[in-house]
Amino acid sequence: MRLRTPLALLGAALLVLVGPPLLTAGSGADTGTQIPGLRFMVPNTPGGGYDITARTASKNAEDAELTHNIEVFNLPGAGGTVGLTRLVGEHGNGKIAMSMGLGVVGAVHANKSPKTLADTTPIARLTEEQDIVVVSKDSPYKTIDQLLTAWKKNPGKLPVGGGSSPGGPDHLAPMLMAQAAGIAPKTVNYIPFDGGGELLASILGNKVAFGVSGVGEYLDQITSGELRLLAVTGPTRVPGLDAPTLREAGLDTDFTNWRGVVAPPGLSDAERDKLVVLFEKLHDSPQWKESLKKNGWDDAFLTGETFGDFLAEQDKSVDSVLKELGL
Repeated sequence: MRLRTPLALLGAALLVLVGPPLLTAGSGADTGTQIPGLRFMVPNTPGGGYDITARTASKNAEDAELTHNIEVFNLPGAGGTVGLTRLVGEHGNGKIAMSMGLGVVGAVHANKSPKTLADTTPIARLTEEQDIVVVSKDSPYKTIDQLLTAWKKNPGKLPVGGGSSPGGPDHLAPMLMAQAAGIAPKTVNYIPFDGGGELLASILGNKVAFGVSGVGEYLDQITSGELRLLAVTGPTRVPGLDAPTLREAGLDTDFTNWRGVVAPPGLSDAERDKLVVLFEKLHDSPQWKESLKKNGWDDAFLTGETFGDFLAEQDKSVDSVLKELGL
C-alpha cells in the first residue's frame, strides 16, 4: 500500500491460471514447469477480475507450452474467504493454488475470517490495475463532475456498486473518493457484489447509480458503448481510454488494485519452487506481455518471501485504512 494521500493507499497485482482445462502438445519438461494434476481455484464468480485475469493467463500458459491439463474451478463466497479456508485446508498439497488479491485481504477483515493469508504459501504477485468509475449508457451522468455534484448533495440516494466485500478494492476506492470529495464515508450507500460479473448486470440495469471495478473487466462494454467511463482511479490516465484521473477531477486521491497467487501451507521447498518457476516463466513469456498491454494491466512481479512481506504490509494497511475511514 502506498502513501499517496493522508490515508494509506493500496497498490499492485494478481494473476491466476484459470479457465477450461488446458490441452497442449507442449509438456513443459524443458522449462521445469510441468505439474501433473495442477488445480487452480478462483474464489469468486465467473466474469470478475480474478476470473478474467486467470482465464487470460491460462491461455497464455497453454500457448507458451508451460504445462497442460490444468483443472480450474470457481469457489465463490464471503469475498473470497470461503476459497481461502478451502485452500488452507489443503495443507501440504503442491498441486493446488488460488487466485487472490486485495479483495481477499479486505474480506478477511470484514468477515473476521479465522483463516488469513498468513496461513498460506505466497507464490507470486503479478499485476497491478487501476479501478474505473462507470455508469450505464442511459445514465444521466455524462461526466465525473456531474456525478460528484449529485453524490455530494445526497450520498445515501446514489448507491455505488463494487465487485468486492467491504475492505476490498472496489469498496476502498469509492470510500477514498467520498472522503476526498467531502462526503463522510459512513454515509456512502455501498452495495457489494461477488465479483465484477455480478456487478455488471446491476450497472447496466441502473440498479446502482455508478459502479467501481477493475479496468480490464469492462473494456468490452466500454468499447461497445454499453458502459460510459467517467474516471480512472490511478495516478495517470490509462492509454487508449478517454477518461480523467480522480486528481484531474479535483479529488486529492488515487488508488490501484493488485492481484496474485497463493498456495496451501505445508509445501516442501521443491513444491513451492516449482509453482514459483511456473509463474516466472509465464511472466517472461511474450504471450503474457501482450496480455498485459491488451488489458491495461501493469506488471508488478514479486515472488516468494518478498511477496509474503508485501502481503503482511497490505494486511496492516487495510486495517489502518478501514479504521481511518471509520468503517
